[in-house]
Amino acid sequence: MPYSAQHLAQPPSRDDVDRLTGATVVEFGTPWCGHCQRAQPLIENALKDRADITHIKVEDGPGQRLGRTFGVKLWPTLVFLKNGKEVERLVRPQVATEVAQALQTISD
Repeated sequence: MPYSAQHLAQPPSRDDVDRLTGATVVEFGTPWCGHCQRAQPLIENALKDRADITHIKVEDGPGQRLGRTFGVKLWPTLVFLKNGKEVERLVRPQVATEVAQALQTISD
């Protein structure tokens, strides 16, 4: 599942995320966050043709446990996972090359 424009209605548990196989990008943010909105074109362009990478978009905030388990403090935060293990992390990406380089760390 390449780029996902919508936040999940129900985020996965940390155990579910840790059990993921393959390449995954977990994006933490909110629909109303200005930084998140500015980063969306970068994220979408990087992931739109990448059927080999799963994109999980999680709405973060008070009471949202998954973001806390990853130590998310700023939005958007992109966590790049390979078989459920964090390999790379980007906080508030500004340029497309940052996202593309991070994707390379989890691509086969």
